[in-house]
Amino acid sequence: MSDTEDDMPIATASPDETPNLPEPTMWPELPELAPEPTQAPPDDLATAPEPPPPSESAAPDLGPEPEPAGAPARTLPAGRSPIGSILLAIMLLLFAAPPALTLIYKWLPPPITLLMVERLAQGQGLAKSWRGLGDIAPALPQAVIAAEDARFCTHRGFDFQAMRKAAIHNERRPGKVRGGSTISQQTAKNVFLWPGRDYLRKGLEAGFTVLEEAIWGKRRILEVYLNVVEWGPGTYGAEAAAQRYFHKDARDLSPGEAARLAAILPSPLKWKAVDPGAYVQRRSARIGAAAVTVREDDLAGCVRR
Repeated sequence: MSDTEDDMPIATASPDETPNLPEPTMWPELPELAPEPTQAPPDDLATAPEPPPPSESAAPDLGPEPEPAGAPARTLPAGRSPIGSILLAIMLLLFAAPPALTLIYKWLPPPITLLMVERLAQGQGLAKSWRGLGDIAPALPQAVIAAEDARFCTHRGFDFQAMRKAAIHNERRPGKVRGGSTISQQTAKNVFLWPGRDYLRKGLEAGFTVLEEAIWGKRRILEVYLNVVEWGPGTYGAEAAAQRYFHKDARDLSPGEAARLAAILPSPLKWKAVDPGAYVQRRSARIGAAAVTVREDDLAGCVRR
């Protein structure tokens, strides 16, 4: 009888015997990793002592911290340029000089004017001698007010009525120009500015006129005018004119002599106070009559002490 599969004995392993298993595959050894440091709990951080601050002497000076890439460049404040400083100084001088000079000349006589310098360059000489208003005959201020500025004591530096009349006259007769300037304006021109009719000078003249009226007053304005006005070639002021034409002091001038001096003021290099022509004689007579009105109506009262 043949053996069948069911009759074949089953091999069983005893408990002491190990089954014959295939050997495991060998992998390459990996390097040992250092264990991660354990993080201290938050409570330990609060109790840990702070490290001492680094010593300033020991810390190396690494210079300024570099700017991060893309940051805008720092701009340093630019210093004032020399040209800017010069322009600023000029502006301050232009603003400060007029009131400073006006204040100085309230007490001191103006030493010289630009017109005097110009005439000196032309070879006309220079004769002038300062006299206070009290040392000038009253007839001369009265004649000058009558001839040049009848409303001198009532206006504030500008006679707009006289300006309108002068403008109308000059428009009708452009060949014979008439001025509308007051004694205050003429004093400003003679003392501080140059001769001429340009707009710049007229603008500065107006500014100085306001300063004169505010700082000097009427008496000082007329006193300065009578000492700097041109009265002939190289002749400036009442004293020099009185000596030149009449050989006497300004305090001794008669009303007729004062009228003749006032008559030549518009054109002192052309007209003569001694042996005058017909026009100057007629003009002197009109001024003499107007000076009587000035005296009787007290139109020169603002210059009396």
